[in-house]
Amino acid sequence: MWAGRILITADSQKWAQIAATTATGFAASIIMSPAEAGIEGIVSSNQTPDKRAGAVIQIYHRTRRDLRAQMGLRISQCVMTCPTAAAFDAMPNAKRRLKVGRSLRLFGDGFQKKDVIAGRDIWRIPVMEGEFIVEDRFGAMKAVAGGNFLILAKSQNACLLAAEEGAKAIRQSGSGVILPFPGGICRSGSKSGSVKYKLPASTNHPLCPTLTKIVPDSQIPEGVNSVYEIVINGLNTDSIKKAMAEGIKAAVAIPGVVKISAGNYGGKLGPYRAYLKEVLKLT
Repeated sequence: MWAGRILITADSQKWAQIAATTATGFAASIIMSPAEAGIEGIVSSNQTPDKRAGAVIQIYHRTRRDLRAQMGLRISQCVMTCPTAAAFDAMPNAKRRLKVGRSLRLFGDGFQKKDVIAGRDIWRIPVMEGEFIVEDRFGAMKAVAGGNFLILAKSQNACLLAAEEGAKAIRQSGSGVILPFPGGICRSGSKSGSVKYKLPASTNHPLCPTLTKIVPDSQIPEGVNSVYEIVINGLNTDSIKKAMAEGIKAAVAIPGVVKISAGNYGGKLGPYRAYLKEVLKLT
């Protein structure tokens, strides 16, 4: 998929976080969401162009055109509307540049002004609070979406705790990835296509514990009563593999975890592979 990376700054970490959280809403899976997005991490004020607190988000889509549209919509509706927030490009070395800020400048109705901050071309757009600052162009590059691993446990409580610890370890790993699902965890794992309906995806019935005695191709081991999936998007396969390793190690430390697996989907998901045993050797 194509990815964009946005640095959101604000007068406080609180408002940078609020803008980042809002801008990455309804973006769990491209199957039905308008994009895939998530918060990569927090950035200190000494690392931002305007020397204010910041947060980095990533947004993913299948095409550059759709990515540009989603970046424009999310910045305009969720960052420009957020008190004190500004939006800068966080992918300066990308060869492809999308004219996101240049399009948003028109909201200024002719009162907008072009300027430079820390060597970046930006637009100052008048708003009721003062000015909204947005960079003229944002980088875009081919990236990797859908890295995943599955946690199979004896109980729902043990499985959720393991998934929470796995997601937490990934966020703390600093590997530059995002976890697009709620809290970094997906309970409705899907398979490609559908057995009964004309759908692009449907419930992953072989991995649903409630269907163990109903479907002939169940993959649920004896004693497993709950499964959670952690999905990882990243700018390259190495970052995803590192995140997978950190997440798996944290998850298996929780009592009640029976097995770790992953979804391959018959190779239909994409060309990249991250074999779990090889991944674990990286850390």
